[in-house]
Amino acid sequence: MTDTNISRWQTDEMTKRLARRHAAEKRFRLLGLAAIVLSLSFLALLLVIMLKNGLGGIDWGFLTGSDSTNADAAGVWGAAKGSILTMLVTLALSFPLGVLSAIYLEEFAPKNRWIDLVEVSINNLAAVPSIIFGLLGLAIFINTMHLPRSSPLVGGLTLALMTMPVIVISGRNAIKAVPPSIRDAALAIGASPVQTVFHHVLPLALPGIMTGTIIGMARALGETAPLLMIGMRAFVSTPPEGIAAPSSVLPMQIFLWSDEIDRGFVQNTSAAIIVLLVFLLAMNGLAIYLRNKFEVRW
Repeated sequence: MTDTNISRWQTDEMTKRLARRHAAEKRFRLLGLAAIVLSLSFLALLLVIMLKNGLGGIDWGFLTGSDSTNADAAGVWGAAKGSILTMLVTLALSFPLGVLSAIYLEEFAPKNRWIDLVEVSINNLAAVPSIIFGLLGLAIFINTMHLPRSSPLVGGLTLALMTMPVIVISGRNAIKAVPPSIRDAALAIGASPVQTVFHHVLPLALPGIMTGTIIGMARALGETAPLLMIGMRAFVSTPPEGIAAPSSVLPMQIFLWSDEIDRGFVQNTSAAIIVLLVFLLAMNGLAIYLRNKFEVRW
């Protein structure tokens, strides 16, 4: 470096520019830290309020009981079992269809106007309000196909429509992140395009696909609006025996108890919220674990 370049960096104007850049970087870091602290503060406030109001109502009878008109006899197991059955139906439909759609769009689909239209439609579907999917489920699965109302089957079908675009988008991003050299190496040793995708690309992209799937399922677990449209707000006093039996789900049970006049249901509402938060935190924790355990760095 010449003396001229050294003297240029030591001028007052350059020193002031560097100071402004450092100040801007410091302000950005403080702004990010403030956003994190604010988000964690709201979460901590929610947990403190829910634990204060509902922790005393969580016992074995509450965890194994079903809905009741008596606050002391009401339990959360009926709604929890309905949520589990609904999530199983949602996962069984949305995961294979979403992954196969992502594979086709990313690896095999021709680049033309129709495929571009499909891609734009999938991106738009991921941003559609959930209540629209509830209206769609009401029109198709109940009014047209005459499936049983207020059942985990219809709830799972409706939530699968809502979750599938999220899985497709996350799946495409995970597949796109696999280096092209993996595909070139597989094709060079004689593998067919299908073998290349399913034997080499898909296993490497699977952690990202699973992470996106779990996050989409966690979102579906907390949804109320689409299930409200298909009639899952009915009073169900016994746990569902199958996916076609009348059932409730945890978010809907919380909604119903919060609307009760009896003050005894206030504690049940907070206790049910704690159970739902445990489910959501467990699912998000599983997503983080899978991402960290199977993440491949290129």
